Amino acid sequence: MIFRGLMDRLTGAAAPDGLPVVRNVTIGRSVRLDPLAWRKLGDEARFRIDTDVLTISAQGHIDLGADGHVHRFYTDDEVMLQMVSPDAGGQGASDFTLFVPWSSAWPPDEAARRRWSDRLQARSFSDDGLPEYRRFWFGEADERQAPVSFWEEVYDDRAARDARRIYQTCMLFARDLPGEGRELLLALEMEPEGGDLTHELMVGIPLDIGEFEA
Repeated sequence: MIFRGLMDRLTGAAAPDGLPVVRNVTIGRSVRLDPLAWRKLGDEARFRIDTDVLTISAQGHIDLGADGHVHRFYTDDEVMLQMVSPDAGGQGASDFTLFVPWSSAWPPDEAARRRWSDRLQARSFSDDGLPEYRRFWFGEADERQAPVSFWEEVYDDRAARDARRIYQTCMLFARDLPGEGRELLLALEMEPEGGDLTHELMVGIPLDIGEFEA
């Protein structure tokens, strides 16, 4: 039993109750962060977080088909730890990012939705209190680039009984900071099934595998 538990931790095998345990992270567990991951970025960074421990209360999954799978882990404060893997179980997870919410708004009309869509397709993105970020996905060669759309299934319990399905259209932007630092900006349009559509901004940072543990 001890050996089986160790192998599940190392490989990210599915938990007995249904949800995958990715890098030992799942609902109900705590993730300890290395504060140097953001402190090294200096005062210029907009990324701010007041804790180095994340208590995971929800878990999301996005199936991108041939492009792999995205595993998301949320706190009650909507901090999001994201891992990208080629497999649904997260065994090959190798791309890690940490995002904190920046802003959330309900578009008042269709014109506001069109303006947001135009902003997601542009080479750069800025907003109140934020500097300019350049398009990270797909590069900057094209003046306009269609964003990415997908469904995310979010679970609030490890038994994975009921999923909240959220349709999302998003684009990732980034900016370089002094030294070798990089800050990310995730701009999204989100529409939960049966809920209201919102426009969301999240500021994030890349994480190395050694900068978090659970």
